[in-house]
Amino acid sequence: MGLVSLPALRRIVRRLKKRRKKIVFTNGCFDLLHAGHIALLRKAKSLGDVLIVGVNSDHSVRWLKGRGRPVVPQKDRALILSSLRDVDYVVFFSEPMPRALIQTLSPDVLVKGADYGKKEIVGAGWVFFNGGRVVRIPVVKGKSSSALLRKLKSL
Repeated sequence: MGLVSLPALRRIVRRLKKRRKKIVFTNGCFDLLHAGHIALLRKAKSLGDVLIVGVNSDHSVRWLKGRGRPVVPQKDRALILSSLRDVDYVVFFSEPMPRALIQTLSPDVLVKGADYGKKEIVGAGWVFFNGGRVVRIPVVKGKSSSALLRKLKSL
């Protein structure tokens, strides 16, 4: 368990599905871990047997969030996430969006924060097509990496 390569994770998921385990997937930058992340990960884990977290690489975080991000390097973000009891596997992806990763893993449940509209959730169509479901989890107000950074800059 913990950080795994995509080829290794593909084999793991195949074995888990043969054992009829329900695979839950979520993804994000997870740059500065906060209470909102923890709430999302806990709820995501409760929706199945195994929680896989796709983590944007440093390159894709910079592309999405701009210069100065990520604050925390990808290996550190992966270590922090994989130490959480609700997270079973962590895998990096380099693209801005995890479409290929979701298609490769075909999770039973795809989880995103409710700040994403149903039509904005990358990979949702694939998951629905393959008999899975998409769950939007309410966000914890005022909890975000961007809010933390704004607060730090104001000190």
